[in-house]
Amino acid sequence: MSNWTTICKETDLTPDTGLCALLDGEQVAVFYSKKTGELYAVSNFDPIGEANVLSRGIIGSIGEAVVVASPLYKQHFDLKTGACLEEPEHTLKVYPVRLEAGEVQLQPA
Repeated sequence: MSNWTTICKETDLTPDTGLCALLDGEQVAVFYSKKTGELYAVSNFDPIGEANVLSRGIIGSIGEAVVVASPLYKQHFDLKTGACLEEPEHTLKVYPVRLEAGEVQLQPA
């Protein structure tokens, strides 16, 4: 697939802090983990709190999972799989994300 969309420059990212981008009308939370050196992209919509807030969450790790804690009710979502650790019936969309020539790019989920 070649439908990558540039959302920002690598220099726009702050390690361990979320950034919200609009992709095809959907809000996407993008994170760069200083610990893992990886980019992650998930839906910005918290399905439990029912608000677009996950880009404002705090990232960390629980066991081997790199997670974001929702700023509303503090549930943890795995940034690789989108799974909610406390309430597995809730999941987030996970988006392909890459760094290409200094630009952060997303693909639709």
